[in-house]
Amino acid sequence: MDLGDALRTHVSEKLEDLNSKYFNRAIDATVTFSPEGHAFTKTHISIRVGKDIMVISDATETDPYIAFDQAADKVAKQLRRYKRRLRDHHQRIEESADHLAAFDYTLSVEQNNEEVSDHLVIAEMSTPIQTMSPSDAAMRLELSGLPAMMFKNASHGGLNMVYIRADGNVGWVDPDGKSTKVGK
Repeated sequence: MDLGDALRTHVSEKLEDLNSKYFNRAIDATVTFSPEGHAFTKTHISIRVGKDIMVISDATETDPYIAFDQAADKVAKQLRRYKRRLRDHHQRIEESADHLAAFDYTLSVEQNNEEVSDHLVIAEMSTPIQTMSPSDAAMRLELSGLPAMMFKNASHGGLNMVYIRADGNVGWVDPDGKSTKVGK
C-alpha cells in the first residue's frame, strides 16, 4: 500500500507519544498496513518494550488513520494496565536471565480428496522459554496477543502453560500441580 507522508508522520508521532508516556525506552516498533477485503485496511502494531516482551495489537477499518488509531489505543490500554508490572519486570529480568532453549514448529496439513495425509514442517524457529511467575506469564500472554504461552514456573522449575480460554479468561496449566498461588 502507498501510505503517503501524512500517514507516516501521524504514525511516527503517535508511537513516540506512546513511548515517552509509558517507558521512553521501547526497543523497536513495527506498523503494518494491509488491504483487507474490498474496502478495509488492517493495521498491525508490534512494539518491543523490553527483552522478549512484545505488545501487539490489530484493528481493521475503512480508513487507515482510524485503523491505526484504534490499534494504537489498544496498545496504550495494555501499556497503561501493566505499566507498573512491566517496570518491575524489567528489574527482575536484569537480575535473572534464566530461560530454556526450545524449538517452535509450524505444521501444515496436506489434504488429498478430504483425506488428511502427513503433517509437514513448514517453519522451525528457536524460542526461549523463560522463567517467570504465572501472573507474569498471563501478563505477557495478554500483551503479545498469542493464544498460548509456555513458561518455566519460577516457584518450582516445572514447565507450565497459560492460554486464552473460549470465555476470554486466561487458563493456566501446571502439570506438576506444585503451585498453589498465582503470582508467586
